Order: sequence, then structure tokens, then C-alpha cells
Amino acid sequence: MRARARQADIDHTGGWSTSDALRRESGQALVLALGGALAILAGAAALVAIAGAVTGKGRAQRAADLAAISAARSMRDDLPRLLSPPRLPGGAPNPSHLTRPTYLARASAAALAAGRANGVAPGRLRVSFPDAETLPPLRARAVVIGRLTVDEAQVEVRASAVAEAGAPGGAAAGAATPVTASGGGYGGPLVYRSGKGMRPDVAAAYDRMAAAARADGIALAVVSGFRSDAEQAQLFAAHPDPRWVAPPGRSLHRCATELDLGPAAAYGWLAANASRFGFVQRYSWEAWHYGFAAGPEPCSAAGEAGGLRASGRGGGAGGDGILAGNTLPSFVPPEYRPTILVAASRWNVSAALLAGQLMAESGFDPNAGSPAGARGIAQFMPSTAAAYGLRNPFDPVEAIDAQAHLMSDLLAKFGDPQLALAAYNAGPAPVEACDCVPDYPETQAYVSRILALLGGAGALAVPAFEVRLVE
Repeated sequence: MRARARQADIDHTGGWSTSDALRRESGQALVLALGGALAILAGAAALVAIAGAVTGKGRAQRAADLAAISAARSMRDDLPRLLSPPRLPGGAPNPSHLTRPTYLARASAAALAAGRANGVAPGRLRVSFPDAETLPPLRARAVVIGRLTVDEAQVEVRASAVAEAGAPGGAAAGAATPVTASGGGYGGPLVYRSGKGMRPDVAAAYDRMAAAARADGIALAVVSGFRSDAEQAQLFAAHPDPRWVAPPGRSLHRCATELDLGPAAAYGWLAANASRFGFVQRYSWEAWHYGFAAGPEPCSAAGEAGGLRASGRGGGAGGDGILAGNTLPSFVPPEYRPTILVAASRWNVSAALLAGQLMAESGFDPNAGSPAGARGIAQFMPSTAAAYGLRNPFDPVEAIDAQAHLMSDLLAKFGDPQLALAAYNAGPAPVEACDCVPDYPETQAYVSRILALLGGAGALAVPAFEVRLVE
């Protein structure tokens, strides 16, 4: 207390009383507090402006994503019409056919509609197609250009997205299902249709049959394929009637040669046509159950390779079994049709598959080249050309024969046309590493484009395309 009093006396003799000093300190504190508050408010205003810009950018990006996806979805849905023939067999115009400009215009309209639904003002959404010059185009780019007011200034916000319609693929798809059968009477490679596993030669024959069914207006689906003994035991426990469900170890589903097919509307067509593709109805009371009888016996040693070795070069997976015969789609130029057919016959590879590749690789341009060094109509890299004895990649006869030879080897190796196509584009190593179409945008687009071409030509039963963002 005394110390405080002495300090007060000193202050007083200096001209200020204690109360004056307190008032001065209080005033300074108020000024500092007001300054701090103003600084905080200014900082808050800046943060609000930044947050508004970030939020605005997020809204623009979401609008771009949805616009690109809507365009790609339109392309996926219209793809059969784009690839349908311009004229009917009698010569009349095909009312279902879409020209490329109309196909792209419809996709653009879908993107613009999505933009409007998400608050994008007219003129602020630009839609383009990165692969517009290819057949078929499968990618759409949407760019949203917005404006925000930050500190009374106009700031441009730009967001971009690319979406594509493509065949299911990628490492995730490959990892989702086992690539080799186990737990049953068959231990060889599995190929999937409608998510159900089967021997590769069975899948090849099924593809032919599904393509023919689709041409007749029937959409086949695989309801059940390979089943392990454990899966069969669970099924038998739920339905313990040997007339309808075989006991564990007795069902031919364990051999990966049996397919339960649907829908019910297809039963009549199957009864009349399945035998043309090597399938037999196993039991008269099961209109849905068909077994493959044109390859190695079910659960046999010969069948362990998936029916590939037993069928010769290219196997059931590499020859006409994959596609609907050695016929050529209409997009093949007349001057190359004999060459493709001869090479396909020599190497037991589908002519339609080779044609789809040539369209995707070069558009049938024998003088094509790429920045990476690929050359000719089949776009051979020099090292691969040397390995296959291709002396002049710009000679279409030599190049197509080497292409057929390479595809024969890849089909025999991988047992599936999608994987063989991926290996042709990306090399065998990444395909073998994941047993899938690798997650490379170029390779996925390449495989999707060829599948779309062949599906549109009725040469291949193409899995339903999915729509996904790629950029």
C-alpha cells in the first residue's frame, strides 16, 4: 500500500494524477481496441471475400462436372443410333440413325440444360468434344466461366471438366473379381460377362450368341456362371431338392462351362438358336440353363487352359468365337477388305476386330505416324515391328498381317478381347500386372472406341458403357 501511495505522489508532482493516468490508459486501450476490431473486421471481410470466391469456384466446378457428365451420358445413350446404318436393307433412310453432327448437338444440348439447371447463365458454359473427329466420339468437355465480386472488383472464375462414356475397366474393376477359378472342378482363367465368371472359350461363344440375339431384339444376360463347391453348398442348403439344385461337387457350374441365362423372354430364342453357338440345354425342365459343348469337356484337363490351347492358335478366345463371324463392318474401305480377311483367316483372328483396330489406330491411313514414333496403318512401334518381322510398316498388306499375328498372340495370352486390345495399345506388361484394362486414359479410350465400333456393327456384345469424369 505504501509503495502504491508513493508512486501516486510522484505521478501527481509530475503533473498527472492517478485518475488522469487511468483515463489516458483507458483512452489508449479504447483506440487500440477499436483499431484491433477494425483490423479483425477487415480480415473477416477479406476472409468472407475469399470464402465467397472459393465457394463460387466450387459451384462453378460442380456445374462443369454435371454438364460434362450430362453430355457424356447423352453420347452413351445415343451411341447405338450413331453407329446404326444410315439406310435400311431396302435402301430407305433409317429413321433411327443419327449423323455425327446431330449426335454431338444432342450431347451439347444436354450439357447446356444441365448448366441452366445449376445456375449457369447463358453464354457462360462452353461445350466441346476433344475426340470429335474420331468415330465414335466419346468425350465431352465443359468449361464454366463465372464472375464474382471481390472488394468491388469483378473476378473471373473458370472451371473445366471432361467426362467420357466408356467400357468398364481400370485396375479397380480387375481387382474386384478373381481372375482364376478356385474351389471347384475348374482352376483355369475366368472371363466375366454380366459380372459372372466362365471359361474364356465359353465367353467367346456367348459373345457371338449375344450379338446374334441382340440383332433379333433380344438382350441376353448371364444370371449365373462359375460356382465354387462352397457356393453350391449354400445354394443347396437353401433349396435341398436335387431336381432343381445339384448337391455340392455334382453341379457342372463348378466347371465354368454352364450359364444360367435370362430374361424369360429369351427362352424361346435360346431354344431355337443356342446350338448354333455351341450351347446345349442341359435339362429339359430348366429353360435357362445352357452348357457349352463345343470345347473341351467340363472339368477336364484340356479345359484347364480355359479352352485356349485346345482350339489352336488364338484359341476360342482369339478366333471367330469372340465376334460374330469373319464378316467386316461397313466402315471398312473396299481396298482393304480382302487384305483384312486374308490376315484374319491366316492367324485365326476376327476380321471385324482387326478392322475396328485399324479404324481406331489410323482411320485406315497407310501413311499415318504419331509423335511417339508409331508408323503405318496399324501404328507399329519400330521395336514391335522388328519383333514381328514387319520390314515396312507403311505397306498395308505387311502391316495388317503383322497386326493379325500380334493380336493372335495377345488373345491367346490374355483370353479376352478387351485385355488384348489394351495390351496392343499400352503393351502387355501393365495389362498382365493388373489383369485389367490399365487406368491409362488413352488406353481406356482406345478400348472403348473399338468396342463401340464393333458393338454398333453387331460384331460384338459390348458391356454397358459407364459414364465417368476423367479430368
